[in-house]
Amino acid sequence: MLRFLIRRLIVALLVAATVLTLAFALTRLSGDLAISIAGPNATQQDVELVRKAYGLDRPLIVQFGSWVGRAAVGDFGESYFFKQRVASLIGERMPITVTLGLVGLAIALAISLPLGVLAAAQEGRLADRIVQGITLIGQAMPSFWLGLILMILFGIRLGWLPVSGTGSWQHFVMPGIVLAFTAVPALTRLTRSGMIQALSSDYIRTARAKGLSRLSILLKHALRNAAIPVVAIAAVQLGFMLGGSIVIESVFALHGVGFLAWESIGKNDFPVVQAVVLVLAVIYVGLTLAADLVNAVLDPRLRGQ
Repeated sequence: MLRFLIRRLIVALLVAATVLTLAFALTRLSGDLAISIAGPNATQQDVELVRKAYGLDRPLIVQFGSWVGRAAVGDFGESYFFKQRVASLIGERMPITVTLGLVGLAIALAISLPLGVLAAAQEGRLADRIVQGITLIGQAMPSFWLGLILMILFGIRLGWLPVSGTGSWQHFVMPGIVLAFTAVPALTRLTRSGMIQALSSDYIRTARAKGLSRLSILLKHALRNAAIPVVAIAAVQLGFMLGGSIVIESVFALHGVGFLAWESIGKNDFPVVQAVVLVLAVIYVGLTLAADLVNAVLDPRLRGQ
């Protein structure tokens, strides 16, 4: 188990280091940061003053080393636009994004697990085809379009839910549903395939021979084993939700980390963009590592890989 943990931890650190490098490099490849900060009407003298003030006149390797050293202790510098410490900005907005991601994942699991079990239990029949059709529609449906439809129907026409803001739990219902639909197809298909494989196993045939009820076989025996890969995918999907919430937060005016990234890109606030990319990537890597460990506990065969 210790060897398995060390291998996974090394991979996680390598991925984090790669993201760290790419986040720095991509902002530099986008153009001269000094010109972007100074503005289109700035003179050459103004640009040079900005370049010197922000340390952009130093060699790139020195800038990168300085940023890595500060980022390692949680210091991402100061926002060019908000005139506030980047770490404080992200800390203020992260609870909104995390809440949205958890709500979306909970809704996705509540929808996909029953659908996957139903499709496997009715393999090849009408119910199975309907479930596969639902997953296909969910995968093809643009999230911003679904968000606008929900806002018009439940927010404006019926008035059941607020269309923007973060004042109460009700504000997260529609965004959570929209975010969930990005994960439902993958989770449903994985649950279905895992259930089908489990239902054809010897221990299921033994359970049937013992006279156990169909519901008991599906939920207590088959689903328990089929849920092992779902754990890993759920963690990955949560990472995708946190990183991909920028569209949802923009549509529903949720001022989370995704919306912060959107604002910062439009205002050329590169310290914030770099920090957001790094923080979300580290969270994603951490979730993936946690999923690997949970899978190793649930399935001892994985520990030897």
